Amino acid sequence: MEKKNQVGFILRKITTEQFAIIESSFDKMNENIEVSNSVRFAVDLNLKMVNAIVSVQFSQEKGPFLILEIACFFEIMEENWIEMFNPELEQFTLPKSIATHFVVLAVGTLRGVLHAKVENTFLNGFLMPTINVTEMVKEDIRIDTKA
Repeated sequence: MEKKNQVGFILRKITTEQFAIIESSFDKMNENIEVSNSVRFAVDLNLKMVNAIVSVQFSQEKGPFLILEIACFFEIMEENWIEMFNPELEQFTLPKSIATHFVVLAVGTLRGVLHAKVENTFLNGFLMPTINVTEMVKEDIRIDTKA
């Protein structure tokens, strides 16, 4: 592994940003369910953290019936932060390899949160399908930090 792809980090915090069950949109007789997901990143310059925010939405004809979004907060070690943040350009660059790793961790976390949230509901058994995260992160993530 190349040194530039090795990044020291600590998972500091996990939050549930959104959670909703919309029972009126769910038709148990309809087996056609569409699952969509997304990822985005944010950066906190003061705390030297990168947030990987992942979401999943289960929908049928009437619209979404299950929505979940979580955020994982990764603190980047100082020596790596210096390499990623360019104060002159006011830009933070997260290498594709570490961004992909963060998404893998966040999707796994989302999968566990989803299980816990629906365990005792009529949606018990709904699982997050497997995702090819390499399709979600195609290049380095560049975040403009200008105020």
